[in-house]
Amino acid sequence: MPAAQNFDNRPGIYLIAAHPAWRQSRVNQRLLAGARALARPGLDIQDLYASYPDYSIDVQAEQARAEAARLIVLMHPIQWYSMPALQKLWLDEVLTYGWAYGAASAEAGSREQAPAGTPGTALRGKALWLVATTGGAEDSYSTGSYNRHPFEAFLPPYRQTAALCGMDFLPPLVLHGAHSAGVKEVDAHVQRFCDLLQRYPEWTGAA
Repeated sequence: MPAAQNFDNRPGIYLIAAHPAWRQSRVNQRLLAGARALARPGLDIQDLYASYPDYSIDVQAEQARAEAARLIVLMHPIQWYSMPALQKLWLDEVLTYGWAYGAASAEAGSREQAPAGTPGTALRGKALWLVATTGGAEDSYSTGSYNRHPFEAFLPPYRQTAALCGMDFLPPLVLHGAHSAGVKEVDAHVQRFCDLLQRYPEWTGAA
């Protein structure tokens, strides 16, 4: 009989949920509830719109929570091909020069060689995971439909944010057509999300 897996020393996760209208959410609300129900050591959950209704972000506290984690999860609906306003403000105010990025990030190859504690390397070696929903169906993200581009074409800002901060950008988990998705589809998506949270970092190949 295989030995029971020990989850006590799993790396920390900082899950940042950003939805400006939780009452209208069909999927993100379920994802947040599922994450909160997990008995996973090291899982830190932040509801940005509940914590900062006045958009006054506690930068020092947010940096401490991000620095304590190995995985940072951005969970939100895609709005106008981007993230909700408060999530963008979080990036603007929390990922500061000299903490999240800096001279060591700007030069190719220098990030990896910079000693620990070098200004601008607080997030180096961590991972960034986008968990998103779209209102449009998956096939609407194509050259022949109204979104005119595949969904991948809207991801460079996320990828480059991760790259500049020395982070690995993990494959996004996306549910398209969230407004019309059936109950079984939503249930399966929530279950997969919770399973991936629970099993991190096994599925990344970095365990």
